[in-house]
Amino acid sequence: MSPQALPNLSRHTDVSRNFASFISCRATDDGVYSIQEVPFGTPRYLRIITIGAGASGLNMIRTLRNTLPTSSFEHVVYEKNAEVGGTWFENRYPGCKCDVPSHNYQFSWRKNPEWSSFFAPAAEIEAYLCKLCDDECMRPSIKLSHTIVGARWSEATSRWQLKVHDHEMDVVFNDHADFLIDATGILNKYEQQKGGDETREPGHSPSQIHMADTACSVNSKWKWPDIPGVEDFEGTLIHTAAWPSSFSYKDKTVAVIGNGASGVQVLPAIRPHVRRLYHHIRAPTAIIPPRVATIRTGPSAHIIDGIELDENEKFTQAQIKRFISDPVFYEQFSRSLEPDSNGKFFISLLKDSPQQKWAASKVREFMTTMLKGDPVLCKAMIPDFPLGCRRLTPAPGYLESFHDPKVSLVTTPITRAVPNGIELADGNIIEVEAIICATGFDSSFRPAFPLVGRNGNLQDIWAQETPKSYMSLAIAGLPNYFSEFRVPHMILEDASHFPRLSFPEFLGPGAPIAHGDVFTLSEHIATYIANVILKAQTEGIRSIVPAQAAVDDYAAHVAAFMPRTAFSGACRSWYKQGTLGSKAPVIGLHPGSRMHFITMLWRFRGEDWEYTRVGEEQGIRGKANRFAYLGNGFTAEEMEMLTLATAAN
Repeated sequence: MSPQALPNLSRHTDVSRNFASFISCRATDDGVYSIQEVPFGTPRYLRIITIGAGASGLNMIRTLRNTLPTSSFEHVVYEKNAEVGGTWFENRYPGCKCDVPSHNYQFSWRKNPEWSSFFAPAAEIEAYLCKLCDDECMRPSIKLSHTIVGARWSEATSRWQLKVHDHEMDVVFNDHADFLIDATGILNKYEQQKGGDETREPGHSPSQIHMADTACSVNSKWKWPDIPGVEDFEGTLIHTAAWPSSFSYKDKTVAVIGNGASGVQVLPAIRPHVRRLYHHIRAPTAIIPPRVATIRTGPSAHIIDGIELDENEKFTQAQIKRFISDPVFYEQFSRSLEPDSNGKFFISLLKDSPQQKWAASKVREFMTTMLKGDPVLCKAMIPDFPLGCRRLTPAPGYLESFHDPKVSLVTTPITRAVPNGIELADGNIIEVEAIICATGFDSSFRPAFPLVGRNGNLQDIWAQETPKSYMSLAIAGLPNYFSEFRVPHMILEDASHFPRLSFPEFLGPGAPIAHGDVFTLSEHIATYIANVILKAQTEGIRSIVPAQAAVDDYAAHVAAFMPRTAFSGACRSWYKQGTLGSKAPVIGLHPGSRMHFITMLWRFRGEDWEYTRVGEEQGIRGKANRFAYLGNGFTAEEMEMLTLATAAN
């Protein structure tokens, strides 16, 4: 291009691509629209805050880096704990492991051929997350031991005004964000505590907290069972979600309350070491056959049969070396596991289908065999509600534990706790030295902190109304707010011990939390959120929020769809906010398969959203022009080329 052909650049005020200069796309004071002298789609500088540095929070760091223009945003992640990892940092009870195959429970951008076991233990998953955090240089974006204690939307500034508690300094300070991303995790609402594990030692009431010797700074919002007199118990009271590393159960008489995912893991893990073990359940749960054996009967049998595993489903060293040295085989093996994960949900989607009936019969057959046909155990432990009504749970060694003379199943309701143990409705007292509560979380979608948007505090709104969301990741009345998630795959507990549960804010209502591995879903959700933020950043959008009508329509579809699934069966589950019966609404799940959810997120439905635009805050005459982001007629790349050409001539 000759010097004569170059345009006059003097009137283009953003030749240097100063992102901060793109702050206004509006009419002039006399109401006449004025062209912005910036290139097409110049990004507005944003401050983004994510809550939580579990798996989804870490993935969000990477996704924003790969989606938004470099140097066009600041991203801060506040994590309440003293280390990243979320649920895998917090949960450390005996036997804690993921119940999704390890090679499916990982990010597509961070494959790990060195998993030690078919189902990875909690500590190994935590190490995986810490390592990728370090390798991807994510720590500069993360502030550990910081908890959001309040958030309020400011219409005047189109920003979230936040209050943040720094646990190390014990101070609360103010912060702000153009976009707020909540990755705190389903069933991971938190309370503020200065210290580590929370347990109840002998002679202390549940409100008197004993801080044990671990680094966890605040506890997830788990719950003690709703049993009168708990404060009178003089033994040790423990919750699986806050397991103290100093606690020894060796040679003790112990009660385990609850048969959710952690209850069925902790019981066989401690059984060999205790003197006596009482297991109290209120309702049966489906224990599915060993996954490896099940996969060996399917189309992937030829691959699984070639995998070297020991009796504890750990990979041999030779097998791990082959995973490392043969990436083609490794990928083939990983993909062979996906049909098994997806198949569980297909059964639940088809409540009255032949597939559901066949699978239910196989589970009953398996459980009967493991219980050796004992009529008392079979009646108490094998459910008659549809398979999938409660979460399907693999539990190696759990059913077999009831053949040990020192293990007793207790189904008589608990009346109250007494100083030396538990009193039952029949008047009998079970004397124990420790009570282990595997009784779940405050599974409410209500936020753990005041979250005040255009319609008021969401805590109050969802206390009165059935929680609703837009595709599980945005909420009407909360502009520039998105939900990501880090779902714990081993702590979705029996909600039956609580008279009423109110559901976790994150992941939102109608989420794909029972649909297979979470890491893959997290990647798709993060990509969707990042692309919406990019749209707002580069198209002069000041605030974006789903329309109430769109949220209502989505909720209506969920409500109409769920009765055809097993989730609506006559069981009590946290999918239905702990409510018993087939008439209780299922609000915790997506109305379709995992692929159905992913496909739904492929396209952004702009018609479902409401916008305000940069410039409208000035109180000027006229409306901000929605095409102001088209700028001065050049792309940023052309402007750079023209600038270089001008300098060269």
